[in-house]
Amino acid sequence: MKTTIIALASLFSFLSINAQTHSHAGAQPLSYPDIEGYVTLKTDLHMHSVFSDGKVWPTIRVEEALRENLDAISLTEHLEYQPHKADIPHPDRNRAYHLAIEEAKEHDLLIIPGSEITRSAPIGHNNAVFITDANQLLHEDAKDAFSTAKKQNAFVFWNHPAWYAQSPAGTPILSDFQKERIKKGELHGIEVINTVDYSEESLALALENNLTIMGTSDIHGLIDWSYTQKGNHRPITLVFAKEKSIESLKEALFSGRTVAVYNELLVGKAEYLKPLLQSSIEIVKAAYIEKTQVLEVELKNISSSDLLFENAMPYTFYDSSPVFEIPAGESKILKVKTLEKLNTLTLQLVALGAYTAPKVHPTIKWKIIVE
Repeated sequence: MKTTIIALASLFSFLSINAQTHSHAGAQPLSYPDIEGYVTLKTDLHMHSVFSDGKVWPTIRVEEALRENLDAISLTEHLEYQPHKADIPHPDRNRAYHLAIEEAKEHDLLIIPGSEITRSAPIGHNNAVFITDANQLLHEDAKDAFSTAKKQNAFVFWNHPAWYAQSPAGTPILSDFQKERIKKGELHGIEVINTVDYSEESLALALENNLTIMGTSDIHGLIDWSYTQKGNHRPITLVFAKEKSIESLKEALFSGRTVAVYNELLVGKAEYLKPLLQSSIEIVKAAYIEKTQVLEVELKNISSSDLLFENAMPYTFYDSSPVFEIPAGESKILKVKTLEKLNTLTLQLVALGAYTAPKVHPTIKWKIIVE
C-alpha cells in the first residue's frame, strides 16, 4: 500500500510538472511598437473553423488571439467549400462570425466579418473582409461574388497566390480575371506571406499593382500545433491605423499601410517598414569606454521579432561581427571604433531580415547623442 501511494504521488507530481510546462510553452503575447502618427494593430485576417474546413470551434480562434495579444481577427470561412456540412449544417454563412463576436464581447479584440471566395485558378481564393452579409456573396459566377463584395464596401485580397496546388511552378500568375478585378476596384490586397511561405513574386505583384501587402496564418488546426510548438509565432499583418477601431483598420488597409511579419521576416513598403524597424530598436545608452575612442552603444529590441542587422557605417566594430542579431526583447552592446570622440553618431544598419522589394533590404538610421 505504501509503495502504491508513493508511486501515485510521483505520478501526480510528474503530470503536474509536465502540464505546467506544456500549458505555458510558446504562449507569449506579440508586441510591436507604434510608429509616428499611427498605432500598430496586430491582425490575422485569414483563418478557418469547423464552419468551413477548419478543425476548431470559432471561440478557440478568439481565445488564441487573446493569448497572443492580437488586435483584430477575421474568420474567413470558405463560402463554396463546406466539408463539415453533414455534421454541422448551417444555412447562415455568418454563423462563425456571430459566435466569435459573442466570445470576444468582453475583450478588446476586433472581430472583422469576412468570407473566402473559393474558386480554382485562374480566379483563385480571395478573402473579402468588412462584409455585411456573407450569404449574399454566394454566386455561381465569381464576377458576381466580387461585385457584391464591392457593394458591401469589402476589402478583398488574393490568398496564397504562389500555392503550388493552383500554380504548379510555385509562382503567382496574375490572370486576366484578376487584372479586371483590380481595374474595377474589386481586388485590393495580396498575401506575400501565407502560413510558412514568403513569395518574392507576390511582393513584386503587390508593388507593381499597388496592392496592400498582407501576411496571414491561414490557420485550420490549432495555432499551438501549427506554430508555437515548432518555435514560431503565426504570420500576421501589422496595420498602421489612426486609432484602434474597425473603421480606422479598414481605412488603413485600403490605404496600404501594412507590414507582413513572420518570425524574423518583415515585408512592407519602405515608408512603413523603416519607421517600424527604427521604433523597434531602443537606444539605451551611448558612452565612450574610458580613455578610448571606442563608443559603447546599447541597443534593445522591443519587438517580438528577432532582428538581424549588418553594419552600414564607415566605422567598424570592436569585438563584434559586422552582421549581428538582437533577439526579441533582448539587448546588445555594440562597440563602435569612431577613431575620434564624437558628440553625436548616426548609427546606420542594414536590416537583413526585412524586405521593401524582392531582395532589397532597408537601411535604418538612428541619431545617437553621446553621453
